[in-house]
Amino acid sequence: MATTISARPQQRPYSDPDTTEAFQVLVTLPDGPRKERLRQRVITAWLPLAHRQAARLRERGEQLDDLQQVAALGLVRAVDRFDPERAVAFEQFAIPTITGELKRHFRDHTWDVHVPRRTQELRNKVRKAVRELSTTLDGRSPAVAQIAEHTRLPEEDVVRGLEALESYRSLSLDVALDRGGDNDDYTLLDTLGSADGRFGLIEDREAVKPALARLPERERRILYWRFFEDMTQSAIAAELGVSQMHVSRLLTRALARVRAEVEQNETGQDVQRGDRAAA
Repeated sequence: MATTISARPQQRPYSDPDTTEAFQVLVTLPDGPRKERLRQRVITAWLPLAHRQAARLRERGEQLDDLQQVAALGLVRAVDRFDPERAVAFEQFAIPTITGELKRHFRDHTWDVHVPRRTQELRNKVRKAVRELSTTLDGRSPAVAQIAEHTRLPEEDVVRGLEALESYRSLSLDVALDRGGDNDDYTLLDTLGSADGRFGLIEDREAVKPALARLPERERRILYWRFFEDMTQSAIAAELGVSQMHVSRLLTRALARVRAEVEQNETGQDVQRGDRAAA
């Protein structure tokens, strides 16, 4: 005989289904197609309840469709965990399960900036208190002391909660900033610094210093004249009393020696780092 699911008469704009018999049968059935069909019927019957719980949180900035999916997941878990032998009605069991799933969604997936759970809880308490107190203060924002008294939280926790109010959504770097002038293209990105491109030059200089120090004095002088004094090879040759071709050979040899020594040192450092990682 087919298990029936009917609407339960209630003095409300909606009617919750009567699934008492369905749950009693569901727990006795072995896993298989019949149990799965009955399970799906129960879930479908209670889906409006999940959607109502999702609708209560739609003003928090999330799409209603997304909230309904999360609430439906909570409903599925409630159906699978419900024990009809308990004295509690399914609705009383399902609502905390669904709302818990929704709260986890907001906690784990909707913050642009990672915030510890305790700070998120402080934010929620402070946000609720600000909303309640604003109705009695002619729209004025309540002071920290007033919020602390209303929530029975220490003032430092209230301050942390107020700071978290600004952490739920991050600003785009392309957001326009008002500087009091006519420049509408000034954005948050324009206020940020950038990495100094000369940092790499410092690393290169430190890397070649030991190799340069081991060069013969004449080759060090040639490199200095060529790359720091910006002298031409002809001018260097005249200074040393040698041919330009000879200066060219000395430069090539000195640069090759420095490059080879730096590459050898870098290879040795990579090997040492690999040995330490392996250890």
